[in-house]
Amino acid sequence: MKKKPAAAKRSARARAKPDSLAPLIAEVRNLIQSARRGVSSVIDTFQVMTNFEIGRRIVEYEQKGKKRAAYGAELLKELSLRLTDEFGKGFSRSNLEYMRKFFLLWQDRVPRISQQPVGKLLIKEKSQQAIGQSEIAQTLSGQFRKPFTLSWTHYVLLLTIKDPDERSFYEIEATNEGWSVPELRRQKASALYHRLALSRDKAGVKRLAEKGQIITKPEDVLKEPYVLEFLGLDEKAGFSETDLESAIITHIERFLLELGKGFLFEARQRRFTFDEDHYFVDLVFYNRLLRCYVLVDLKLDKLTHQDLGQMQMYVNYYDREMKLPEENPTIGILLCQQKKEAIVELTLPRDANIHAREYKLYLPSKQLLKKKLLEWTRDQELTA
Repeated sequence: MKKKPAAAKRSARARAKPDSLAPLIAEVRNLIQSARRGVSSVIDTFQVMTNFEIGRRIVEYEQKGKKRAAYGAELLKELSLRLTDEFGKGFSRSNLEYMRKFFLLWQDRVPRISQQPVGKLLIKEKSQQAIGQSEIAQTLSGQFRKPFTLSWTHYVLLLTIKDPDERSFYEIEATNEGWSVPELRRQKASALYHRLALSRDKAGVKRLAEKGQIITKPEDVLKEPYVLEFLGLDEKAGFSETDLESAIITHIERFLLELGKGFLFEARQRRFTFDEDHYFVDLVFYNRLLRCYVLVDLKLDKLTHQDLGQMQMYVNYYDREMKLPEENPTIGILLCQQKKEAIVELTLPRDANIHAREYKLYLPSKQLLKKKLLEWTRDQELTA
């Protein structure tokens, strides 16, 4: 008779009685996962800081003579060849140019550190495994985490943004929201900064650059337009409001990201009844930051005053029947392909908590949004 393997015996014993080690295993697992995330973060910060210092030394070398500055391209080419020959990948001419530009754009953030190599600032003795890791973490949290909070790949993407206010906004949001590089790329491609700016006054636009998106009032969550390219719908092909709604539900996670911070999905086609007549709200959300319901109605065509009146009824119902006393007033958002500001202004009272916003099924033209923002800024200055 064959003996059961030791692993099989352990598995059988585990099934036979409660796993008393489960709490310990869970704690150890959390420690290991946390440590791995910490090491990854340390490596990212270490790389960013090293590249920053390489950029600094390239600039300082160029500044020591006009001839050196004039032959900057040749300098980077030669430096790339020598560093690649000695250290391998990561020192292409284009990457060295990124490092140089990175230092020039972020140089005010980091004071001049010692000429001592960056590694020696962090590691005293390789043999001190646990202590060494602790020292690295403490050094980075005290010195490096404040100036640079993203990976080098994030910063390479940020280097492509010319406007310093826009660049600052994306850096803050990527840090606060934990955006991956693909998510940062998508938010940049969808012109999130300009879409948020078009829904704010001049002071609000400045706050975007200095603090990122801060949610304190209903207007803070609004964008113009909302970009729904991830739904995969073609504007030229025929589709119904139900098709649009179904596509949003299918991609609800990405739609929540597009809506913005603090949104939770509650219901689709929520029904309520007046005098035996049934009414349906397309999508119901809750925003935990604003502590209020957010109702979304979808429209394929241009917005009408009937649409606005219907949303006012929905909002009134939620304020009177659904919201708790400690919660804030309900917000209504009408997503349409075409809105007319005059219709909105004439239909709704000035203090109405209802907002009409256009949506696009493709990434918007950044140039067009910039033009709109400049026109809006001029109008603001003229009316000030």
